[in-house]
Amino acid sequence: MTNDESDFTDPTVGELDLADRITLRRVDGLRTELEDVTEVEYRQLRLEKVVLVGVYSQGNQEDAEISMKELAALCETAGAEVLDGVLQRKPHPDPATYLGRGKTQELAEIVQAVGADTVVADTELAPSQRRALEDAVKVKVIDRTAVILDIFAQHAKSREGKAQVELAQLEYLLPRLRGWGESMSRQAGGQVGGQGAGMGSRGPGETKIEIDRRRIRTQMSKLRNQIKGFVPAREAKRANRLRNAVPSVAIVGYTNAGKSSLLNRITKAGVLVENALFATLDPTVRKTTTPDGRPYTLADTVGFVRQLPHQLVEAFRSTFEEVTMSDVIVHVVDAAHPDPAKQIQTVRDVMGEVDARNIPEIIVFNKCDLVEADQRLVLSGLERNALFASAFTGEGVDELRELIAEMIPVPDVEIVAVIPYDHGELVNQIHQHGQVIDTDYVESGTRVHARVSLEMAAKLEIYVEH
Repeated sequence: MTNDESDFTDPTVGELDLADRITLRRVDGLRTELEDVTEVEYRQLRLEKVVLVGVYSQGNQEDAEISMKELAALCETAGAEVLDGVLQRKPHPDPATYLGRGKTQELAEIVQAVGADTVVADTELAPSQRRALEDAVKVKVIDRTAVILDIFAQHAKSREGKAQVELAQLEYLLPRLRGWGESMSRQAGGQVGGQGAGMGSRGPGETKIEIDRRRIRTQMSKLRNQIKGFVPAREAKRANRLRNAVPSVAIVGYTNAGKSSLLNRITKAGVLVENALFATLDPTVRKTTTPDGRPYTLADTVGFVRQLPHQLVEAFRSTFEEVTMSDVIVHVVDAAHPDPAKQIQTVRDVMGEVDARNIPEIIVFNKCDLVEADQRLVLSGLERNALFASAFTGEGVDELRELIAEMIPVPDVEIVAVIPYDHGELVNQIHQHGQVIDTDYVESGTRVHARVSLEMAAKLEIYVEH
């Protein structure tokens, strides 16, 4: 009796259909291999060929397939070619090989048949599961977390972004070091200088794996200090914005929801827009104004994804500070995604991890040009006060700007001041950091009616009309 068959006697899993559980179910629509022969030949030089595998117990098959299709998109973004994908319904993943002995053998046959060189699991595998599955299928096995880390490594551009990604990769790697025969044998210590095998080699030396772990911990410590070194510059910029009372708005959302496109529509920032997951890693902050002339900053942030590795949330905590310090959050949701509710929940879960759940939130269903009227009704049921917008057509962008203007804080003090013409820099500062209500030109200078911060009001006190 195989491991899989023994599960059927468990009375707690009676609700699982027998046919579902004994079959690896093919997931349609995952294959990304190109049809054009010349392009295929080109891509085969650089792309890994992967087979995806997943296990699901709770929820329905549709949810599991959505997750697998997202994994396929992740793999393609990382530079792989998805050849096939299989799902198994099972009460819980097998603790040894994730799929169970019988289904693991079937997976090995599929891998061999399609010519794959990598298997990607739609979860985070335990180190022992990865090793056992790798030994069974005879090709490299990685998990969802490793794919996401790889994408982050490819897309990080700034020194801080690269340091954060490397730290996350090392935290993921540390518990997954494994021995490979002679290379991991104990170093000869004290009395012997031989090959490190058998009698005489059991001295006080370290194993290679211990050396690797020590080096990784040393490098992690260096990276943490390096990331801390970036904090003062960011805090100085933020303090400058706070001192000048410039409100801040952060754009958050699921990866590939269209955050950067929306930022470009609002600010004409020219930020990289790419139909790929995690195209934005380094936060982009742009300054813009409300329709009534008040300045504020708009920050584009890294996208979220289901099962976002905890190592990345920790490593990118400094990046998420742009979110936690904002006055308003614009939460962008892909209206055309098959499971927008799951996207919203995933983003809110991460926002909770970085202590940003209490900041006022605007839900924006982006890409609404791709959905029909009945789908809009469904989305309205998910979030009653949500806006519908399209960064592509411009629909809803003006309404979004108006709503942001209503929600960001207004300057504290309303003043009327006559500023001498030889102090025009003060007028410029009012325009940059305050809300100008009216301007007039009189004999003694520029008469400005505006709302400004307490600090600016103190600076203008000698010019204020009483």
